[in-house]
Amino acid sequence: MAEFASRDVEPSIVQIEAIARTGLAFTTSGYERERYEEILRVVARLRTSVEGEQHSDEQVAFEALLAEVGEGVAGYVTPKAAVGAVVIDEARRMLLIQRADSGMWLYPTGWADVGYSPSEVVVKEVWEETGIRVRPVALLGLIDGMRRGFTRLPMYSSIFLCRPVGGVLRPHPLEVRDARWFARSELPPNVAQLMSLPWLARVFAEEDPCWRAYFDPPRDDRDPSRG
Repeated sequence: MAEFASRDVEPSIVQIEAIARTGLAFTTSGYERERYEEILRVVARLRTSVEGEQHSDEQVAFEALLAEVGEGVAGYVTPKAAVGAVVIDEARRMLLIQRADSGMWLYPTGWADVGYSPSEVVVKEVWEETGIRVRPVALLGLIDGMRRGFTRLPMYSSIFLCRPVGGVLRPHPLEVRDARWFARSELPPNVAQLMSLPWLARVFAEEDPCWRAYFDPPRDDRDPSRG
């Protein structure tokens, strides 16, 4: 059963779980509810096998899955929303953070917060993680995190190209070990690999990317860097 831990199979388990939980959220049929609960039991069995847990933990895993089921729209299982900020300064350097949890260097990222548009979350995340104020100038892409192998959770990430407009490097004391500007030739291997994607590689061009996907611009009262 160790093969179920592979990147190709694990997302299928997550997808089956989402279908069962969503079905339970909307069904009014007792018969259908029994079927969806049985599917969740199978998911619990697969999860405990993948994670190397004891067979006796299946009931615990099933009850945990069942406890996460909501009702109606509130129970509809969808991918989580996140944002990423590719910040390039006038010297064509890229702002990266060293994550406190993994030690990996990456562009600033974060979960979307209620009450903020995607571009506003970008401004907020970069400010909080690095102390740099930015202006989003283009939506570079909307990616599926599981498909790209960035996460084992269902997640869509909106990636924005940003320009710095002020501030001083000040890494977040809890979330970030370090924050630095990197020339393209200095990028850490994992980031250099990301930059090989055509739609990200263009961010180091002398001019802004020629495409302009629409995004809701930040509101001044949602910018924490303005005090």
